[in-house]
Amino acid sequence: MSHRWFSEYLEALQAERGAARTTLESYARDLRAFAEGLGAETSVETASRTDIEKHLSTLEALGRSPATRARRLSAIRGFYRFAFVEGLRSDDPAALIRGPRPGRHLPGTLSEEEVDRLLSAAAETGRTETERCRNACLMEVLYATGLRVSELVSLPVSAARGDPRTLFVRGKGGKERMVPLSDPARDAMAAWLALRDRDEALRVDQGGIASAYLFPSRSKAGHITRNQFFLLVKQMAARAGIAPDAVSPHTLRHAFATHLLAHGADLRAIQALLGHADVATTEIYTHVLEERLKQIVLDNHPLA
Repeated sequence: MSHRWFSEYLEALQAERGAARTTLESYARDLRAFAEGLGAETSVETASRTDIEKHLSTLEALGRSPATRARRLSAIRGFYRFAFVEGLRSDDPAALIRGPRPGRHLPGTLSEEEVDRLLSAAAETGRTETERCRNACLMEVLYATGLRVSELVSLPVSAARGDPRTLFVRGKGGKERMVPLSDPARDAMAAWLALRDRDEALRVDQGGIASAYLFPSRSKAGHITRNQFFLLVKQMAARAGIAPDAVSPHTLRHAFATHLLAHGADLRAIQALLGHADVATTEIYTHVLEERLKQIVLDNHPLA
């Protein structure tokens, strides 16, 4: 029965909150792991507060990070809140459970010089002119906008038509926002769009169906996947002489925000551009900047 409850909960998340596929998959994994962790003697339908707390204690004993435990508890809380509201249970056993406080984790970022090298490497990464042009466009748009990787790879081609100065983006929870494009990003997009449209026209001539995405691929999703782009960024980093382990698509999002802040952008403006629901999430970049300034002093001050 619990699996049916899980399905109903995930369907509600998608319908009511517009949860993204990756979010739904993450919740599903956490809930399945919770159900398995309860063991044969306890079910999700009858689990008590003590059972949930014991599950979280087991995760801690196994060395799971505070962030992982907090995410697991978030999925459990949401599920039992749904079960209570829908009348599947007469109580909410997770309502009063306090989660672990994750320590402050400063996101990795890149210097402006490293970003320049990465953008140059993107234009040289790929087996064909088409791949190199696409990769350059991906990276220029990513750094110019700070999009989440899922938002970037799933951009509709309609967003790029007409040489736009801004992109219309649908982010987490179906929330919409506008993000401006830099001149280099617009140039890269125009160059890629010309090659993309040429290839799509050939596909249609051969009986295929035209893609609705700016970055089409043969994946099940119909566009370049997060994993494909992740691996591409690693290749670009290696070509740029940057440690691949230190770079991911999300690192460019962090660099976008950090560099804007360093050049005097308002924190609220950065919040709007990143699509953060709470400015407290954006404030992490002030700490990143503080840490970088401290390091500059330590490295360069004659009395350091």
